[in-house]
Amino acid sequence: MDFEEERVVDAQAGDLERAAEAALRPGSLGEFVGQPKLRAQLDLVLTAAAQRGAAPDHVLLSGPPGLGKTTLAMIIAAETGGVLRPTSGPAVQHAGDLAAILSSLNEHDVLFIDEIHRLARAAEEMLYLAMEDFRVDVVVGKGPGATSIPLTLPRFTVVGATTRAGLLPAPLRDRFGLTGHLEFYSDDELERVLTRSAGLLNATLDPQAAALLAARSRGTPRIANRLLRRVQDWAQVHGTGALDLAATEAALELFEVDAKGLDRLDRAVLHALCTRFGGGPVGLTTLAVAVGEEAETVETVAEPFLVREGFIVRSPRGRMATAAAYHHLGLTPPADGAFPGL
Repeated sequence: MDFEEERVVDAQAGDLERAAEAALRPGSLGEFVGQPKLRAQLDLVLTAAAQRGAAPDHVLLSGPPGLGKTTLAMIIAAETGGVLRPTSGPAVQHAGDLAAILSSLNEHDVLFIDEIHRLARAAEEMLYLAMEDFRVDVVVGKGPGATSIPLTLPRFTVVGATTRAGLLPAPLRDRFGLTGHLEFYSDDELERVLTRSAGLLNATLDPQAAALLAARSRGTPRIANRLLRRVQDWAQVHGTGALDLAATEAALELFEVDAKGLDRLDRAVLHALCTRFGGGPVGLTTLAVAVGEEAETVETVAEPFLVREGFIVRSPRGRMATAAAYHHLGLTPPADGAFPGL
């Protein structure tokens, strides 16, 4: 198989994975598991808007990746009867890019902007006017002969999603009528997510297997569904086809997901911090080089969970391992009970 064939196969595999993930998304608020307060708030806003026959207020969703921000945007579009128009902050680098998107919107459409905090400044300024007055000013020409043509927009709803709400400018944040934060899921909620997903996959998930998967899914439905599909793969290829406890344990061992939900990258970060750097403190860039990953990958993928679980702490001088990290790796913490630099 040559390089071009490998690229096509990889692309097809990625498309199948995304299609499988999309098939598991709930289609309504009633099917959406977890986030009870946010669901109640959205239900009120959407119901009131429907009774008025108007587009609902703009919605800002914040929280860690994988908790359902994109799914909720799809549900909002479905509930309003509009079309979801997805884009992302990094993809909109010029005001003209945003103007082209806005001019294509129809009444009650939902413009979903993922990672909205990364919008270019010029596009951000245009979005202010579009969200508030439902119009944009299109500049035609250059220099002294340039003219501004106002373009009226239909009533639409912006749904912004961000993993870093603190980076969102206050003027943009204030233009959202509803701001919701998604919390990590409990094990019970994840078991309900997994049971529902297994049904959509035409499989029956053993309750013990569901509990084990939920405990190792880091409070994140996206991870839970991904692990469920890997268990299904293992059961199909090596097992009897049943999603039971034995198949689940074997699949989790194969994909290196341990009892705390840590994967290969998480353990590599902890191992480097504890053994190569004496528990720290060590800078993020140095730690990333030690594990062979980009600093952004370590900071956004591994670090949030490790901090939340109490395995590492951040300090002005860098990252440091806790006693829990040593114990999890089967190592002995420093004899004096303190870490270097503390």
